[in-house]
This record gives sequence, C-alpha cells and structure tokens, in this order.
Amino acid sequence: MPDAATPPPPPPPLSEVLGVRRIRLAEVAAPRLTVEERRARDQVWATMVLANPTLFDGPVVACSDTSWPRPGELHISWCRVPYRHYALRRVTSSTAPTASLSVSVVQPTDDGRLLVGRMAPTTAAPGRWQFAGGSVEPPPDGERLDLAALRRDAVRELAEETGVAATPQELELWAVTRGQYGSVGVLFLAPPLPEPTLREHFTALAPPERELVELAFVRSPTDLPGLPGPHADYLPPVLRRLARRQTGQPGQPGLPR
Repeated sequence: MPDAATPPPPPPPLSEVLGVRRIRLAEVAAPRLTVEERRARDQVWATMVLANPTLFDGPVVACSDTSWPRPGELHISWCRVPYRHYALRRVTSSTAPTASLSVSVVQPTDDGRLLVGRMAPTTAAPGRWQFAGGSVEPPPDGERLDLAALRRDAVRELAEETGVAATPQELELWAVTRGQYGSVGVLFLAPPLPEPTLREHFTALAPPERELVELAFVRSPTDLPGLPGPHADYLPPVLRRLARRQTGQPGQPGLPR
C-alpha cells in the first residue's frame, strides 16, 4: 500500500518562464488510480481538510502531458480531476501525474511594477504571494477548453481577487510557466493602471469574499525578501525578465511590450 505519510513538501524548484504564441488543448482520460492510491489520496485529503476546513474538492483541470511541436507553440493534454487529486503529491509511492493547469494575470502599474497579492489563510496556499489567478476549471459539457476559455477564466480571477474589471480582448497571452510537478501556468498581460486605481478597486471588494488579503507592487526579485511569507515559484524568473527588459537587456518572446 502506498505510504500516506504527509511530511512537509520539499521547497519547489525554480520555475521556468517560456515565451508562447499559441496554445492548443485536448482532453484525455483521467489517470487510472489503483485502489491503494485512491485510499491513500483520500486519507491525505482528510488530513488536509482537518487542517483547513475551507478546502473545496471541486473539479479542476490537470495536465496529463505537454509538448512543444515548434518554437512558441504549446500543446496541452488535459483531464478532469477532483481537487483532492493533488493530495497524491504527498503520497510518496504514487506514480500518478499531478501537474496542474492554472491561469494568472500580470497586472502592471503605469510605472512598470507588477501587482502581487497575499493569499488568505483559508485558501489552498495560505500566506503565499502571487499574481491574481487560480486553477482552471473544466468547461461545461459540450463546450471547449481553448485559449478563449482560459482568457475568460483569467478575467474572472482578476475581478474576483482584485476587483479590476477587464474584458477578454484586453488580456494578451504573455508567457507560460512550468514549475513543480510539471505544472503549467498560463500568464496573461493586462493593461497598465495607476497604483491608486488598483488599490481602490481592491478596497471596494467585500472582505469576506477576498481570496487575497493584501496587495504589494514589485519590480525585481530584490523586492521579494521584503514580502512576509512565501511567494509563488514563478515570481523570481518573471521579475528577472521584467528587470532585464526595463534596463534594455536582451529579452525573451512573450514579455511586456
């Protein structure tokens, strides 16, 4: 039977930030779990819920496989899983893939800094600093999961977490991150706004509905140590590329223009 012990997860490896111009998504069957894997997953999930009763076992999109058939083009094979599927990351003998798919919004200020928010204690990543965003949910039956759907998800996450209303047409496909467990994050770039405007929108959100409890604005990785608590693994490489671009150093495709 798989070992269901739940030691603290290891520090995440550095995330890659990859330029991308096109994304194709195709649904595949969910991974088949053994009886032992299901039992161990559910045991770990029950322990996680005891520690954080607000965790929600809703449907999410997981990455089964990714490929880059040509530069700038990403193909993602995805499947429908319950959120508890990611509890398998803490089952040391499980071999099931646990890569997630998420969307995030890079929201710049008009002076070139980027908005980051600190996750509420009741979220799956309490206290973590990250861009506005979250896990991708499966589309309703009969609808496609494509780039347009990801863009709509990003618009919703931006509004729910910061109060900023954008249209899908305003969000530009910006880059893709690849991090721990092979998880994929699709980043969209929003139009710049003044910091006071962003804070005003955030303050207008009703506190009980906030997934973010605090905002900060960062320009380079040297700003991150000043933020109390952990931060998403993609922030350092994203901010390094932003800093290189702002200083006129050679950049990579998919960076803010």
